[in-house]
Amino acid sequence: MSVASSSEGTTPGPTESRRIVLLRHAKADWPQVSDHDRPLAERGRADAPVAGRRLAALDVTFDLALCSTAARTRETWKLAVAELPTRPRTVYEERLYEASLGELIAVLNETPDDVKDLLLIGHNPGVHALADALAGKAQGDALARMNRGGFPTAAIAVVSFTGSWKSVEHGVGSLDDFWAPHE
Repeated sequence: MSVASSSEGTTPGPTESRRIVLLRHAKADWPQVSDHDRPLAERGRADAPVAGRRLAALDVTFDLALCSTAARTRETWKLAVAELPTRPRTVYEERLYEASLGELIAVLNETPDDVKDLLLIGHNPGVHALADALAGKAQGDALARMNRGGFPTAAIAVVSFTGSWKSVEHGVGSLDDFWAPHE
């Protein structure tokens, strides 16, 4: 992953509050193509901009977006990012496709510390497992809602934590919000 910092100015310290926003790709179609090449279904093309508006409503200026290289995640991101006030630097990361929980944490651990707010666009079961594992605590009923619905397509989880990206591990954060387009 080539996520080395190119920004200038003040680098956030290791005790700074950070956010990881997880977006599962929108609903995909099942045409006769490889899994990696599956495009969005009609519902996915409708839900992705809705998810983008929800991301915009979070009022977060993302420093970096990491997106799986799969067609459905790239298409979700293309439709969602159009709804954001500013487009973050985006890295298409092959390791996010079919990533295990451990692989996702390893990718997060490589994030430069000048990144305060990170958006990750990926797949289940990894995205759900990551949100669940990082959430040492949760705001209100966010964890119950996330686990009840199984992290459906185009869903968003917001996890905050304090520390460096190298310190991301199980239970480090707070699940601050969970949203799904059809809940």
